[in-house]
Amino acid sequence: MKTLLTTLLAVSLAASSRAADAGAKEPDYNAQYKFGPDSQPQDGVPRGDVIKMPAFTNSAIFPDTVRDWWIYVPKQYDASKPACLMVFQDGGGYAQTNGQYRVPAVFDNLIAKKEMPVTIGVFINPGNIPAAEPGQRARSNRSFEYDSLGDLYAKFLIQEILPEVTKKYNITKDPEGRAIGGASSGGICAFTVAWERPDEFRKVLSHIGSFTNIRGGHNYPALIRKTEKKPLRVFLQDASHDPDNPHDNWPLANQEMAAALKFAGYDYQFVFGEGTHSGKHGGAILPDSLRWLWRDYKP
Repeated sequence: MKTLLTTLLAVSLAASSRAADAGAKEPDYNAQYKFGPDSQPQDGVPRGDVIKMPAFTNSAIFPDTVRDWWIYVPKQYDASKPACLMVFQDGGGYAQTNGQYRVPAVFDNLIAKKEMPVTIGVFINPGNIPAAEPGQRARSNRSFEYDSLGDLYAKFLIQEILPEVTKKYNITKDPEGRAIGGASSGGICAFTVAWERPDEFRKVLSHIGSFTNIRGGHNYPALIRKTEKKPLRVFLQDASHDPDNPHDNWPLANQEMAAALKFAGYDYQFVFGEGTHSGKHGGAILPDSLRWLWRDYKP
């Protein structure tokens, strides 16, 4: 606790110092985070295909929503053998080949080196509710879907999205072979899915996760401590310049999550950096994050 309070005090004092020096240029806290070779296409490495799926419009769980989604299929996929699965929330950002995460390139490289299993990637955007009248804007359903506790989004994935995936691809039913990830509200959403349905997903990747009081996520540390341990493996990443606002303090919330996971005996990893609420740090360490998540996995 002393270390935690010391860290937060240092962050607070640094912020106060920056505010006092109004003429000083704000440092680029993310400049230190760079892509390594595993985040870039490599010669001789088979490249998987990213397939844009037809917009998903017929959800009974989130009615009236429209969302884009994509599927990544590695070149090593063999329909006679069940592939592993990894689902990403805010999927469009993770599926980009020139974005902050570059998952297709990372998957290509790690699968080729057998540092993760042959894995189908599913990238799903949050739903939007189309405008009712011309000239109006669509309404985002993201916070309701991602920040809410409970099993509603898990039901959406398991009952509506995954059946569409398994129509075309042979996916393992082993929950140890299924991972889920996301950033910010997508990060807490990933944890919620696995927390509610460890029979379906047991590996969680959370970047700058919003374990804050947006829709009750601040309750997770207490729930983790007081609930019988679940068979989950959890990777958390956050940063000292993540927000502190009326919803909560993101760095403190993620440190409380890590402390609760440690207390309850979970298989977890927590990487705490100096960046901001962005994907720069999470993207830079994505290859190592995935190596850790998939270590020792045997089909």
